[in-house]
Amino acid sequence: MNKPYLIEFPKLGSPDIGYISVAENSSLIPFDIKRVFWTYYTPESIVRGRHAHYKTEQVLVAVTGRIIVTTEMPDGEIHTFILDNPHVGVYIPPSVWHTMQYSHTAIQMVLASQPYNEEDYIRDHADFRKQWNK
Repeated sequence: MNKPYLIEFPKLGSPDIGYISVAENSSLIPFDIKRVFWTYYTPESIVRGRHAHYKTEQVLVAVTGRIIVTTEMPDGEIHTFILDNPHVGVYIPPSVWHTMQYSHTAIQMVLASQPYNEEDYIRDHADFRKQWNK
């Protein structure tokens, strides 16, 4: 089973003109992108996510601000990633429970391997644990 990991996108430019990062035809993203969405204005006291997916793979990027991403593998292994640079993302494979906590200014962009499908979500942590601890 794949584990979550950081992806560093190219950072092109310089401090005097600014930067651009690209994920175009990228071998950095281990799936074809079928959906892109973003979250913003999330209060710092709110923890979002709190789910896993059966099929969907995702790459999360903090376009601005800071996002703390916590992942839990089916075997209970936990990883914490701090996203605070717009050219770094974290890959979230299927079957990985994940939560996100945002700084007030955070904007998160998500690249997903599947269109939205409610049936792909595991929203109850106890169900997540049962799914792989049979």
